[in-house]
Amino acid sequence: MNYEKITLETLSLISAIVGDKNVLTDAELLQPYSHDEVTDPAYHHMPEVVVFAENTDQVAKLVKLANEKHFSVVPRGAGTGLACGAVPIYGGMVLSLEKMDKIIEINAEAMYAIVEPGVRTDDLQKAVKAIGLFYAGDPCSGDSCFIGGNIATNAGGNKAVKYGTTRHQVYEIEVVSPLGEILHLGARLNKMTTGYCLDQLIMGSEGTLGIITRATVKLLPNPKYLIDLLAVFPDVDSAIGIVNKVIKAGITPTCVEFMDNITIKSVERYLHETLPDSENGNYIIIQVEGKDEDDLDEKMVLLDELCTENGASSVLVADSAKIWQARKAFAEAVRAESLIVCKEDIVVPVDQEPIIIDNILEFAKKYDLITRIASHAGDGNIHLNILKNEALSHEEWEAKIATFQRELYTQVYKLGGRLSGEHGIGYKRKGLMAEFTDAAELDVMRAIKKAMDPNLILNPGKILDVKA
Repeated sequence: MNYEKITLETLSLISAIVGDKNVLTDAELLQPYSHDEVTDPAYHHMPEVVVFAENTDQVAKLVKLANEKHFSVVPRGAGTGLACGAVPIYGGMVLSLEKMDKIIEINAEAMYAIVEPGVRTDDLQKAVKAIGLFYAGDPCSGDSCFIGGNIATNAGGNKAVKYGTTRHQVYEIEVVSPLGEILHLGARLNKMTTGYCLDQLIMGSEGTLGIITRATVKLLPNPKYLIDLLAVFPDVDSAIGIVNKVIKAGITPTCVEFMDNITIKSVERYLHETLPDSENGNYIIIQVEGKDEDDLDEKMVLLDELCTENGASSVLVADSAKIWQARKAFAEAVRAESLIVCKEDIVVPVDQEPIIIDNILEFAKKYDLITRIASHAGDGNIHLNILKNEALSHEEWEAKIATFQRELYTQVYKLGGRLSGEHGIGYKRKGLMAEFTDAAELDVMRAIKKAMDPNLILNPGKILDVKA
């Protein structure tokens, strides 16, 4: 892909749109924008300029300028992604939305909020909790990620098993198209069949089909009765096997999270804390809501019985703050062990989850790989982290991972699974996307990208390659 370099003349035009204070060109200041949370330097690429937009009109003018001067634009939120989706692989402009950080409106009566893309997920959750409501989007990086990035990647998180992923929390979005047009997609309605569902097309497109500049999100009443249970199992199969049994019993949990024993030990080292029954146990964390105290008690008793029948050595009422701190520390604990990590984001049908976990452990042993596993067990989304063995050269590591991935994803797709449950494809999984996705499906995606972004300026090189 050939793009024009950003010249001094172009820089002056950019400054005229956003002001000099919102334009960075110093190499030291650009460096943090060369990568997301993927720490492997092989995936880092420097932008030519970082630009901070303060409103939708500025975003639209910048995108129009990019089409006129033919340079690439990479939209960026908090930079917490794990697929190199905000990495400027062709240089060009990183367009940061971090200054568009206002909660514009919270309507408690109609239960919605209007937010800019740079609002931290945790800040929105705290703001609405104060008035007895909650926002159901709950990625593990909620204390640092932005709503705009959540929508762009269709982030999942802990509560997806009951409330769905980010796209299920959004009524409508304001979007700047790849040609610089301002679009208003979706509506604050519970159902709508009025033409193509363009808002859903943009959500999850990882900034390749539009830049989200505002969103109207759904709010829900805070559950009055809620509890977290920790079930400890002696082996992985019995832990993962409980998920389907809970659902078949008629319980719809808010969260069902899994951590294997070696991951629990990693988190303990990172937090400098001892976790309950961590010596040999594998964790299933179940959060459940009740209509009232009696309903909650009945669900707790049934869950205790189900877990015990499935081999749990103990079922405890968890210290919620402590157990969720441990679960959400997973990524940081892995990063503390190694900066070179292969992070897989497998998703399979829930009933196939025990099979693929067994496959992962089998393949890891076969290739002598160091794994850390946690999963959103209630929706079949498995986070597999593979740490680089220091004895391997970078070339040996890359070759071993490629062989492992080919074998793993062949099995994932046989089971009806896919490459990514919530992290997205980005730049990092683009080769796997091409290998494992049906060719006709890829052609449709390319046609959509080319139709919406004829000059291929918006986040190029992500998800799939498109010829100019």
